[in-house]
Amino acid sequence: MSGIGKLERVDLRAMWRREAADFTTWLAKNIDYLSEAVNFDITVIKVEENVGPYRVDIYGEDTDGNKVIIENQLEKTDHGHLGQLLTYLVNLEAKTAIWVSSAPVEEHQQVIEWLNEFTPDDVNFYLVQVEGLRMKGEETVAPLFSLIEGPSIERKKLGSEKKEFAERHLVRKEFWSLLIKALNEKSPIAQNIAPSTDAWIGLALGMSGVSLNLVATREYARAEIYINKGEQVTNKKAFDFLIQQREVIENKLGNALEWARMDDQVTCRIKFSRRGVNIFNKNDWPAMIEFLVDAALRMHRAFHEPVQQLKKALPLILQS
Repeated sequence: MSGIGKLERVDLRAMWRREAADFTTWLAKNIDYLSEAVNFDITVIKVEENVGPYRVDIYGEDTDGNKVIIENQLEKTDHGHLGQLLTYLVNLEAKTAIWVSSAPVEEHQQVIEWLNEFTPDDVNFYLVQVEGLRMKGEETVAPLFSLIEGPSIERKKLGSEKKEFAERHLVRKEFWSLLIKALNEKSPIAQNIAPSTDAWIGLALGMSGVSLNLVATREYARAEIYINKGEQVTNKKAFDFLIQQREVIENKLGNALEWARMDDQVTCRIKFSRRGVNIFNKNDWPAMIEFLVDAALRMHRAFHEPVQQLKKALPLILQS
């Protein structure tokens, strides 16, 4: 080993005085530097390609023939160049956008990360930092291209999961909006309820910790009395009080119920379900809404008095 030197940074403007005329021209002729950083081969087709009133710095393609656009900055990233990057990508129908900058700021790194998560799987964004280096005491300078942000299978998968999660929320909110509207046309029991992004909404029965929940999932629609006063013993005693009136309640309801004491859990449920329907299939919505509105009205009527009795009796029951 002849010796170890020390690297020092070089002002990029000393290497390329003008961004367009010098750096972009050099990069187009030496595209392999950038290809190594992004880990795929780029073939340059044109420099300063017109996109309406704009000009993309470098326009090329990858080994599969997909269009690639490259936008350069010999300074820190800014909003203007981000807008240009997206404009070129869309108008040239490119699949890959590469943003080269001497100083990528954190906010723009986050944008590139977000774009790689939420754009289609075949659209990719890269943020690459370019620096100038040389050995201290030497005249020869060398550019260093480093990948700051880029696509990955894991990121695309995460984005797909996030989109599906957001879409589920929108579907649920729309469904509950329609259901609450239908219920309000027949009864005031849901007049203070807002649409939810959850799989359920709760209606009051006049007693804390005992509610009438309406549930909609991929497999069923359900109206249920949900008992959760915070303590397992209290919940079980409340359930036991109500089940003593099972015959009266079911006769008033007009249907048998599933009484789930759930001894190994804190809560208890009394269920009235319709299976074979899916909240994410809008064709099922009319049947689900019809069932839940009818079930909510009947269960509220059947349980209102027993729950009021429970409210009065539970303190004494807990003392015994």
